[in-house]
Amino acid sequence: MAPQKTERGSGGGVQSLERAFALLEQLADAGGEAGLSELAASSGLPLPTIHRLVRTLVALGYVRQDSSRRYALGPRLIRLGEMASRQFGSWARPLLAELVQQVGETANLAILDGDEIVYVAQAPSRHSMRMFTEVGRRVLPHGTGVGKAVLSRLPREEVAAILDRTGMPAYTPHTITDRDKLLRQLAQVARQGYATDEGEQEIGVRCVAVPLTGGPARAAISVSGPEGRLTKATVDRIVPLMRRTAEQLSQQLSNAASA
Repeated sequence: MAPQKTERGSGGGVQSLERAFALLEQLADAGGEAGLSELAASSGLPLPTIHRLVRTLVALGYVRQDSSRRYALGPRLIRLGEMASRQFGSWARPLLAELVQQVGETANLAILDGDEIVYVAQAPSRHSMRMFTEVGRRVLPHGTGVGKAVLSRLPREEVAAILDRTGMPAYTPHTITDRDKLLRQLAQVARQGYATDEGEQEIGVRCVAVPLTGGPARAAISVSGPEGRLTKATVDRIVPLMRRTAEQLSQQLSNAASA
């Protein structure tokens, strides 16, 4: 019997695996749910190929089909995502702790998971009065520094799609709830390389955030503290330190992804 031929992907990989993971990412980009025709349009693959790949992912539990016959991310991805987040957090903690020693305030690492920001690591400030965000906490991106830092790196149409799905509820009177105003601010964040949260998540708390760049994760680090200590002059001083930490984390992630 002749040996079975395996389709080659980029870099000598397996093409079917590349396509399957690309479909999972397209589902995530679509908010976690899409129809076969939408996946075919976004991937450029023939509909029969899409159907075969999705059927396999459904059988494995990585995709599920709902009552309307649309496809959504499946429950088996939850465990993988949780473990990946923990590992990501363990890599980040030493660098966050070093950042806290330099800036004196609490440092966090957060990622975009679906349409929400999830905090995956934290190093607390030594001050008795300090900011605390529980690791694993989920928030909408429009009202946080880390959320705005991450959104500033995404295409405008993707940001709009996220906001369509989540809405823009107010957490405090300072939360930006106007889409056009937020989009203008995101453009400014992209130009200056960092975002701020001016009491938009919690009254009296200022947060500054810097996105990770060049790596596979949609993530950002933040430093948060009382407005009286984390003044705008302090923000100007610590942003270069935060950028260095973000670059180190981005490099670690890129190295891990290419290993």
